[in-house]
Amino acid sequence: MNSDRKAARSAAQGWLAAILVIIGCVVASAPVGAASFQPLEIVTKNGVQVFSVEMATTEEEKQTGLMYRKELADGKGMLFDFNPEQEVSMWMKNTYVSLDMIFIRADGRILRIAENTEPLSTKIISSRGPARAVLEVVAGTAQKYGIRPGDRVGHPLFGSK
Repeated sequence: MNSDRKAARSAAQGWLAAILVIIGCVVASAPVGAASFQPLEIVTKNGVQVFSVEMATTEEEKQTGLMYRKELADGKGMLFDFNPEQEVSMWMKNTYVSLDMIFIRADGRILRIAENTEPLSTKIISSRGPARAVLEVVAGTAQKYGIRPGDRVGHPLFGSK
């Protein structure tokens, strides 16, 4: 009877180890990046455009951004918080998807838009003035929805929505 218990215990430990390995593989294959999604609105002369954005607030999240992602759906994006307002520089290193980078002032107004950025480029993309945040969306979004400098962004980061 004692050897049966040892055999059962050994089998259970083996199954447990296998399950832990499988869970570890699933977790490791999950997309790396910010986990918090929030709604964001941009008020344009054509109407209000609503996006679902991941928040990049920690240094690690801001450094990684959308790197290594193979796609970004329309209506999705990442919002980088650079509080306090400051000159911001971005690049496309290890980023496979062309993006529109929307630089936003602390008052929620769009300062500048860098459209159709070059994937994998290490060329510096500057805010060209103080920005509180940067919204990255799939390339062509600004043109598609008529988003322009001066448009207002609605999100709690800017004291609205």
